[in-house]
Amino acid sequence: MPMTAQRIKVLIVDDSALVRQTLQSVLESDSGIEVVGVATDPYVAAQRLESVVPDVITLDVEMPRMDGITFLRKLMAQHPIPVVICSTLTEQGAETTLKALEYGAVDIILKPKVGTKQFLEESRIRICDAVRAAAACNPKKLAAAPRMEVQPKLTADAVLAAPAARAMAETTEKMVVIGASTGGTEALREVLEALPRDCPPIAIVQHMPEKFTAAFSDRLNRMCAITVREARDNDSMLRGQALIAPGNRHMLLKRSGARYFVQVKDGPMVSRHRPSVDVLFRSAASYAGKNAVAVIMTGMGDDGAKGMRELHDAGAMNFAQDEKSCVVFGMPQEAIKLGGVDKVVPLSQIAREIVRAAN
Repeated sequence: MPMTAQRIKVLIVDDSALVRQTLQSVLESDSGIEVVGVATDPYVAAQRLESVVPDVITLDVEMPRMDGITFLRKLMAQHPIPVVICSTLTEQGAETTLKALEYGAVDIILKPKVGTKQFLEESRIRICDAVRAAAACNPKKLAAAPRMEVQPKLTADAVLAAPAARAMAETTEKMVVIGASTGGTEALREVLEALPRDCPPIAIVQHMPEKFTAAFSDRLNRMCAITVREARDNDSMLRGQALIAPGNRHMLLKRSGARYFVQVKDGPMVSRHRPSVDVLFRSAASYAGKNAVAVIMTGMGDDGAKGMRELHDAGAMNFAQDEKSCVVFGMPQEAIKLGGVDKVVPLSQIAREIVRAAN
């Protein structure tokens, strides 16, 4: 790596010595990331911040002396720094961890643990990508960050074939598909809260670890007029309902006669993600075509860009969140570059555009 390249500086805050050591090893396997400090709790982290200002902080939730949520709220009020929550995989802690996103955290990752070679590699990719996305929230640091050395990135071909003409009964029922990543949890809340009870069926891929998607869906269901829940295999797509892809599983839109439903399945990471927006969008291009309304929202990378182009070619109406309202403009920007976007709109207008296009 050239000496002039600026690496992303990370501070790790976790009370477990094993987690600190493992996370440091994972992050420093990426030549573009440098761990500049570790801390056993928020008080030690505050001392570290007096001598070094990191680009990103990875933060545990449950720690002695001060919990991670309290530290996050103090940090955002006094000295905002992009924070990635590093959590254990528990259903009980998912609701608490999600509150961190309300208080300004940009993403959630699972603590690295021992597993198969494939599991460890996928975990490394997710953790490093989350840190890079968090660093990208600061435009001054984004240009200096070198590209990560990665293995070949799979496309939606790994899960389903490219869209093809299908002999199916005519229908005018509209389907909405939405893809989001970094910053998407709060952006989705704003969109779904603004939708009427009789809105068209919605399928959503939000990049998020397993277990957390169920808690995220429940939280949105309590806030919104429409029904929101985590998708199950073979769930019907119904008006006034949004289905969110389960973490670590792909979700595809399918159709049998006039009935639309979703398929939830395992498979390799596509565009570096599982669930993948590209997989959902390609399936919508195949089975909904011109009846689809697609939205791509804030997030790092290019997941969804190719799928949105396939939707555009199939006659769908496509929207992208504008740069000003995005936490990270990567995914919408890539979709725009590929020519798959019909209209770029601010976050506050997405719900209105969905209703208008569906009518």
